[in-house]
Amino acid sequence: MFIHRNILFAIALFGITSVNAQEDKDGQQQDDTVLEEIVISGQYSPQEVNKSIYEVRVINREMIDRLAGNNLADVLNQTLNLNIRPNASTGKSGVEMFGLDAQYFKILVDNVPLVNDESFGSNTDLTQINLDDILQIEIVEGAMGVEYGANAAAGIINIITKKSIPGSWEITPVLQEETIGNEYNLNTKGRHIQSLKIAHQLLDRLYMDATFSRNDFKGHWADRKGEQYALNDSLRGYEWLPKLQQSAKMTMAYTGDNYRIFFKSEYYNEKINKYSEIVSPGYNPETATYQPFSNDEIITTNRYFNLLNASGNANWFKYDVSLSYQQQTRSVEEYKYLIKKDERTNVLKYDFESRKVLYSKGIFSNFVKSDFFDFQIGYEISEMNGFTSFRKGFFDGKNIDRKIGSYDIFGSAEFNITPKFSIRPGMRLLNSNLFDQEIAYSVSAKYILPQGYELRAVYGMSPRLPNYEELYSYYFDANHDIQGNENLTTEKGRSAFLHLKKRFEFNEGSYTNRLSLSLFEVEDRIDLVVASAPGDPLVYRYLNVDTYKNRNISYMGNFRYKNFDAGFGITYGATLKTLNQSEDTNDYLYSMNLNFNVSYKIEKTNTTASLLFKYTGPEYEYVQTGTDIINPTYIRGKRQEISWVDATVRQGFYNNKLDVTVGVRNLFDVTRIRTSSEGAGAHTAGANTLLMGYGRSYFVKLLYKLSI
Repeated sequence: MFIHRNILFAIALFGITSVNAQEDKDGQQQDDTVLEEIVISGQYSPQEVNKSIYEVRVINREMIDRLAGNNLADVLNQTLNLNIRPNASTGKSGVEMFGLDAQYFKILVDNVPLVNDESFGSNTDLTQINLDDILQIEIVEGAMGVEYGANAAAGIINIITKKSIPGSWEITPVLQEETIGNEYNLNTKGRHIQSLKIAHQLLDRLYMDATFSRNDFKGHWADRKGEQYALNDSLRGYEWLPKLQQSAKMTMAYTGDNYRIFFKSEYYNEKINKYSEIVSPGYNPETATYQPFSNDEIITTNRYFNLLNASGNANWFKYDVSLSYQQQTRSVEEYKYLIKKDERTNVLKYDFESRKVLYSKGIFSNFVKSDFFDFQIGYEISEMNGFTSFRKGFFDGKNIDRKIGSYDIFGSAEFNITPKFSIRPGMRLLNSNLFDQEIAYSVSAKYILPQGYELRAVYGMSPRLPNYEELYSYYFDANHDIQGNENLTTEKGRSAFLHLKKRFEFNEGSYTNRLSLSLFEVEDRIDLVVASAPGDPLVYRYLNVDTYKNRNISYMGNFRYKNFDAGFGITYGATLKTLNQSEDTNDYLYSMNLNFNVSYKIEKTNTTASLLFKYTGPEYEYVQTGTDIINPTYIRGKRQEISWVDATVRQGFYNNKLDVTVGVRNLFDVTRIRTSSEGAGAHTAGANTLLMGYGRSYFVKLLYKLSI
């Protein structure tokens, strides 16, 4: 009842989700009279969001700054239809879109997929994406397979970076201190963030910047006792693992009369400390002494991202061509830690995951100089070589390099039938070195109804390719026999969206509202199932056996009046997951999400106060019950609802050169929630609680912008 009272109180008090000041595509703050964002995703060329044939949601720089967001998880945690799934034991944060996990949509940087531990573009750890140089985040829901290829059945999240500044020089140091729950000091507790960005605009043609950032998350102790605790009572270590993230980035962009070339490069390093809760006494019978020890490890991730892009107008067409080389490796340092001596022995270091990607994408359009018709053609090529080692039981105990190659061509045509009606059909031919040829297709349409109502419809299909684990895993011990399957076929994801949108203008304000209907279906969904005959030893193998269906209705409203911004969003959905073709799971499960945020700016003092709220209703999942593994039965498990509130106050000083933001995250102090839907294995019932947060945290962020 406490959570529901808070929801009703918050809705009654604040109502509806906000429209904020925007920045234009070149990173300069717009005048208040310019209300529409410029969007990139899915467009033939950058244009205002109201002219896009797709419905594109934008999280602009103003919203990122209001949240004091440092990585993508900080920001998306407040976004409707996206649910963040943190993992305290690995340090990662994944995300679900419309109930589909991160395998079904892509995260891109400047339209280029980002390599990660598990894949290329999908399954990205949100905490590994720093937001220091971000202009805006664009979200497109629905099958985007024509524009962005496989693994985009649910949509894409496209991160657009800054490539210019309004002045000549801009130097921006940032310092942020944050508690982790109620834990904080300057040395061993809390979250400590520093960054420095130096940008230079040379003669309006050449732009250069360099950014260094450091994010030191000291871990959440809770009732744990840390690294140097020597008793074997399961209290050693941390509830949330300590993690240190560092990155260095640079950008160079040259703008000519009819073209622009930019180059981006980033080095990212992450270290996660894993401390075993098991303490061995280390008894030495010869000396009758004890030297307690634990077997600990440090997991290190190194990522290299390089992107060269050229875009512009040739004599008779537009072009946008990208070439990228990316690499991500994960290594482990295993060691025996002598607790009393604070000493590491028996150190063993090795790489256990590696991804190397060579990628290129080219888009060509505007061949026909006509207001009625335009078309776009393109190619997208990627080759990913990598391995996952025997540490995870993969590849028969060997570091065998495997290559997943994708060689696609695609095209679409846009017909402006009337000034009010446009339609864009498109198709992509997907070719791979591992899988049969596939086709992705989509049809998008926009119609301007009377009185300014905008109607958009999108229908499309996008396949999902099996990942490394599903294809090649091999894990065998006394309790497990789990096998990948190189004969897996691609999953087929289809979706349909209908959006009705209207913007109302009035004196010194506006109100925009949108009603959306959506349908998702995934056929041949991959699952881990029993592949052995009755009576034989259990063998699990990945097979194409499941189906997934989702139906949603959403409403979003955005209100702006003078210095007051507010908004509201709500989604009600029904999901069907038929597991292993079982009739026990052939029923729809229902869920609801809502969010709102409000902000008010006091012009006289240059103070902006913001409150952001998100409610994720109870979620249901079928889990296996009983002991019959060959012919399993299922029951409906439930995950408790979550109410998440963040509040910030942002104050500008010295003509906005100094920006101070103070705030609180997780105001309702969410930590663990009750669940009966978390499986320990292939749909088997798991833990009774799920760790979702480390409690109410407070932060202060100082940003100084020196412009010359």
